[in-house]
Amino acid sequence: MSSSEIFDELNPPPRLMMGPGPVNVDPRVLNAMSMPLLGQFDPAFTEYMNEVMVLYRQVFQTKNRWTFLIDGTARAAIETFMVSTIEPGDKVLVPVFGRFGHLLTEIAERCGADVEIIEVEWGNVFDPQQIEDAVKRVRPKVVALCQGDTSTTVAQPLAAVGEICSRFDAFSYVDATASLVGMDLPVDKWKIDCVSVSLQKCLAGPPGIAPITFNDRVADLVNRRKHIEKGIRPEGFEAASGPMVASNYFDLGMLMDYWSEARLNHHTEATSMLYAARECARVVLKEGLQAGFDRHALASKAMVAGLEGLGLKVFGDKTNKMPNVTGVYIPDGVDGEAIRSEMLHDFGIEIGTSFGPLHGKIWRIGAMGYNCQKHNILTCLAALETILRQHSVSMPAGGGVDAALAEYRAAGQ
Repeated sequence: MSSSEIFDELNPPPRLMMGPGPVNVDPRVLNAMSMPLLGQFDPAFTEYMNEVMVLYRQVFQTKNRWTFLIDGTARAAIETFMVSTIEPGDKVLVPVFGRFGHLLTEIAERCGADVEIIEVEWGNVFDPQQIEDAVKRVRPKVVALCQGDTSTTVAQPLAAVGEICSRFDAFSYVDATASLVGMDLPVDKWKIDCVSVSLQKCLAGPPGIAPITFNDRVADLVNRRKHIEKGIRPEGFEAASGPMVASNYFDLGMLMDYWSEARLNHHTEATSMLYAARECARVVLKEGLQAGFDRHALASKAMVAGLEGLGLKVFGDKTNKMPNVTGVYIPDGVDGEAIRSEMLHDFGIEIGTSFGPLHGKIWRIGAMGYNCQKHNILTCLAALETILRQHSVSMPAGGGVDAALAEYRAAGQ
C-alpha cells in the first residue's frame, strides 16, 4: 500500500493582481464569505436571496423582477441565457471585436444556432450603424455582444444597441463581466433585454457566481419552453408546448421558480458565493455607482499618463478604451513574458499577457475594483519601470509615477 500524501495548509503568496482579472478580493467580501452556512430554505437565507435581488437591480440600474444569481463562473450565465432562449436553427448575430465575441459565437453554435458574425480589427469597436445594418440584413432572434472585452481593452458603446434590437424584434444580450460598475450600464435606459456578469473584475469578488438580469420579454420567451423536473413538479402542472431546454442546471425557467416565491428546489445554493455576491453589491452601492465610475475613469487616465510617461505606447482606440484595463505595446526587442515573470517574482505584481492576434505584442494592465486605488497604480508603474531598466530599456527616470501622480493631483487627490 502506498503512503498517503498530506500537503501543507494553504498559504498563497501575496500578490497584487494588476492584470485583466481576476483581481484581489475586497476584504469585506472575504469576511462575508466566512459567515456560517445556512440551509437554503432557512427563512434567514431566503431573505438574503431576496436582498441579493434588490441589490443587483440597483447595480444593473433596472426594475427587472428577474435579477438573481447563476451558480458558476461568467460563462455559466452566458450558457444559461443561450440554452434557454435559442433553439436549433435560430439566427444569432454576434459583433466580434475580441476573444469574448468568439466565445459568444461558440456557445450559440453549441445551442444549434445559425450564427453570423461581423468583425472589426482588434482594438476597434463598431459604429452603431454597422450593427443596425447587420441586424436589418440578418434579422436575428438574438444579438449577443460584450460591453468591454479585456482581450482588446476596448469597450463597445451600447446606448443605441438595445433600441436597434427592439425595432427589429431581436433580443439583446450583453456580457458585461469585464465592465460592470467600472463604467456605466443603465440596463433599462438602454433597453437591453439581458445582461450577465461575474464578480472577479470591477465587483472585486471571487469568480464562481454570475449575476444576471433579464426583462419580462425574455421571461415570456423562456416560459414557452417551461418544464419542471418530475421529482418536484406541482400536482396538475402541464409543461409548455415548446421544446425542453437541453440543460437541467442552466434551465432559466426552473431557476426562475427557484428564485421566485415558489421556491421550487432546483440545486443546493452556493451559500458562501451568495454571501460574496451580496457583499460585492453592497460595497459598490455604498460607494455610489457614479463615484465608482469616476474612480475607474481617473485610474485609467493616470495609468495611460504613466505608461506614456515611460515612453510606452498605449494600444487600441483611446476614445473607447475600457477604464479598468489598459493595453500597452511591448517595446521592441523586449521579451514580454520575461518582464511579466520578473514583475511577479521581484515585486509580487501580476500584469496580463495577451492572445490571439495580439499575442506577444501587448501587455494588459488592470486597475479595477478593490485594486483601483492610487497607490496600486503608482506601485505597478514604478515596478514596471524598474524591470524594464534591468532589460536596458531607456526611459525617463520616474516618468511614469510622476505623470500618473500629476493626474491624481489635478483631481485633488
